[in-house]
Amino acid sequence: MGDVDDRWCLVTGGRGFVARHLVDMLIRYDIYSVRIADVAPVIELETYEEKGNLGQALRSGHAEYVSMDVRNKSQVFRACDGVEVVFHMAAPDSSIDNHQLHYSVNVHGTKNIIDACTVLHVKRLIFTSSPCVVFDGKRGIIDGYEAMPYPAKHYNSYSSTKAEGEALVIKANGINGLLTCCIRPSSVFGPGDKSFVPSLVSAARAGKMKFIIGNGKNMYDFTYVENVAHAHVCAERALASGGTVSKRAAGEAYFITNMEPIRFWEFMSLILDGLGYERPKIKIPVFVMMLIVHLVQRLYQILASYGMEEPQLTPSRITLLSCNRTFSSFKANDRLGYRPIVPLQEGLKRTIESYSDLSAEVFLKMKGPSKAAVCLGNGIVANILLWRDTKLTFSTMLILFGFYVNFVVPGYTMITAICNVFIIASVFLFIHRKLPEKLMGFSIEKISESKFQITDRMSRETALSVVSLWNNAAYSLKVISSGNDSMLFFKTALSLSIFSLIGSMSLQSFFSKVLPFAFIAFYIYEQKEEEIDAFFQSVLPPGLSQKSMNKNE
Repeated sequence: MGDVDDRWCLVTGGRGFVARHLVDMLIRYDIYSVRIADVAPVIELETYEEKGNLGQALRSGHAEYVSMDVRNKSQVFRACDGVEVVFHMAAPDSSIDNHQLHYSVNVHGTKNIIDACTVLHVKRLIFTSSPCVVFDGKRGIIDGYEAMPYPAKHYNSYSSTKAEGEALVIKANGINGLLTCCIRPSSVFGPGDKSFVPSLVSAARAGKMKFIIGNGKNMYDFTYVENVAHAHVCAERALASGGTVSKRAAGEAYFITNMEPIRFWEFMSLILDGLGYERPKIKIPVFVMMLIVHLVQRLYQILASYGMEEPQLTPSRITLLSCNRTFSSFKANDRLGYRPIVPLQEGLKRTIESYSDLSAEVFLKMKGPSKAAVCLGNGIVANILLWRDTKLTFSTMLILFGFYVNFVVPGYTMITAICNVFIIASVFLFIHRKLPEKLMGFSIEKISESKFQITDRMSRETALSVVSLWNNAAYSLKVISSGNDSMLFFKTALSLSIFSLIGSMSLQSFFSKVLPFAFIAFYIYEQKEEEIDAFFQSVLPPGLSQKSMNKNE
């Protein structure tokens, strides 16, 4: 291997998500001492880093940290001085819509790195690019290959400036003996990511991950972060090999994937399911989402000056969520010797385990039941009206609609309607039981008696719901009788008035007005509980107590 102390490599953006994994891998492989460059004045290690390879390497002198902004040429030259290899990974957050920032880092910053490498006789430069350099934001890509041209127009500043930076690095190959190549990792995931999984969990907690945009069949290439780090090492080793291997590897770009394409929404579901959240199930056609997005963008143009926040969803993001995006890593395998070292399912397992603190179980323990759930008894009724079990909610709505059309609209009394339901059910079950096992070549599955039995779990949930409602009412009466909570008195009086109004309604009005409102109102209140409570606090007289607003019994 040679004397590691005399051989240094530089990792720019070295405190980023992928870069941390690369730094750890470089330290473990012990080929180079590692110089970590990032914009922070000093390096602040997390506990696991302090106790791990990085902390030990920093203490032993096999790693060091330098504060560097790639836009500052003098800082770049100081950081590159004496290094043999540069892994240029520094880049702004791709979600930030700031062309000047992206251009200054991805283009000017990359020029500074290239200048330093050529002047200081750095031997190898590996640039971290992205598959977005060949994506136009409109058309999907299936099994994309490196010979694909850059689109005439990119869909955002990050993509266009990354393409410019990549082109500069490829063009620099051979200048003063510098060997270069570009790595294009596809949809990176794994432990330590502070964007993808946390954002996904945040959306799930807000009830925004119930929907699938498109038909849910679009394929994606996701890449486990350790495989991306491994690809960088493979690229550096190929460039360092000399001879034909170096010549074939240099001056090229390479797609890096896990080589295991998967449906995009299945991947999302596996992460959500692993953390205890509901899988997205409701499919929304792409053209419907596009209409909504264009409408919201139009509203933003009108209301931006009045403080409306910029919408998160854009037409290009809708395309990203609904199109195919798969790439071939054959070239990387052929010229760099790259093969994934961590399979997709193992990567998913490690990722889910690393985010155990974001699981639904931990979140519910910290948050406790919502006020809407408490009001509904936190049982099966809550699961239905709060859309916690989408299948159960839709089934309930379908049954209620059928009951409304067949028994309420004709004007039957409640007793007559219920009796008719039982008569129809009895006739159906009688005929169904008399049917043969097979009819016209079709098997007829008999309904077992257990289907009509109430399970222990259902009985416990129902009992708990009743008891919870009763205890909540008793507690409220106790607090009201003390005379210390005017707010609770106001809410109780309002609730009783609403129940009184509902009680005076006809059955048809109840089904057509109250039930649809219940399916919407409770769900909205649970999602926007803090905002709604804050609104009531602002409009109600200041003398009313806030105790009940803050309680969650």
